Amino acid sequence: MAGDAVRGTIGPAEQGWRVLRRLAGRHAGFFTTRQVLRTACAERVRDGLGDGSVTRTGTSGLLRLAGWREGPLDAYAMWSAWFDGAAVVSHHSAAELHGFGRLSPRFLHLSVRAGSPQAPPGLVVLRRSLTEADVESAGPFLVTTPVRTVLDLAEAGIGQAALNEVVADAVAIHRCVGEEITDAGARLSPRAASRVYRALAVA
Repeated sequence: MAGDAVRGTIGPAEQGWRVLRRLAGRHAGFFTTRQVLRTACAERVRDGLGDGSVTRTGTSGLLRLAGWREGPLDAYAMWSAWFDGAAVVSHHSAAELHGFGRLSPRFLHLSVRAGSPQAPPGLVVLRRSLTEADVESAGPFLVTTPVRTVLDLAEAGIGQAALNEVVADAVAIHRCVGEEITDAGARLSPRAASRVYRALAVA
């Protein structure tokens, strides 16, 4: 009863603001103007931009709640917010996060479901569906698992020497075991599977 009475005193605008804050909280404070429109709190966000409780990110369509400490992984969280949490850091960028190889990607690589928002410039986006077993949480964003990352890079066609290094690192720091990669590699195309097995042979 008391809870119903409290909820009855909260107007739609306040409810929308709470929803927006909850959405932003999933991605280190980042949120999109699309989410602002969906939660009907454009006026509240304009006020926040005026009083400093909301900040601009420098990227059109993306904002951030003030009070979140800047960190080295902000770009991953920001683009996860852009895709409404449906993006997964993958391929070269996932390898960098996992500490595999020295690919030094110039762009952020993401895998997103079909039907997700259009990607801005500066991202490498592959539209595909991943299973829960292929993905793990990194807090404010998702990343492909170590094994899925190795398989993706084998299919992506990076040089064999670079793939050898990725696999060697994955095994050396105990993020993968050789048998796990071998079993998963059996599901790849013959060419990609051969590349994985060659990398394992020298790991």
